[in-house]
Amino acid sequence: MTDIRPHEVFVPTTPPDDAQLRFIGKIHTPWNDRKECPRRGDPDEGPLCKIEIYEPWVQALKGVESFDSMEVLYWLDQARRDLVIQNPAHSGDVRGTFALRSPNRPNPIATSMVKLVSVEGPMLTVRGLDCLNGTPLVDLKPDRCAFTDKPRSNG
Repeated sequence: MTDIRPHEVFVPTTPPDDAQLRFIGKIHTPWNDRKECPRRGDPDEGPLCKIEIYEPWVQALKGVESFDSMEVLYWLDQARRDLVIQNPAHSGDVRGTFALRSPNRPNPIATSMVKLVSVEGPMLTVRGLDCLNGTPLVDLKPDRCAFTDKPRSNG
C-alpha cells in the first residue's frame, strides 16, 4: 500500500489468524469512496442507509423495532491495518493510532449509534452511519435507553 501521509509510520505485519469474525450482514450507504464518507454520522440529519441482515440471523431482529436507536458494529474492510503513527487529514498533528478515531487500526472495528427508522424483514433503515457502501456488519446492539412504544414497520 502506498497511501502513507508525511510523518506516518507503519509496521510490517502478518495476516491475522488469531480471531474469526462472522459477518452477519452488509451495510448499504451512499458513499463509495473514503473521501466522500463523513467523519461521523449524523443520526438526526444524515442520509437514510440500509442494514441488510443475512440468514440465519434475520430472526435475531425480533424486537428491535421497539428501540429508537441501535449501536452498529462493522468491519472497515478497506482500512489499513499497519499504521502506528498517523497524520490525520495531512494536518501535521501526528498521533498514535490509539489516540485517534481513524478507520486505520490493527483491528478495524467501527461503531456508530444510529437512529432506527424502520425494520422491514431483513432490512433496517437507519440514520447516522459513516462507512462505505458494502461494509461488512459485525453486530447490532439496542440502545438500552432508547426503548419506545411507538409503532414502527417490522415487515
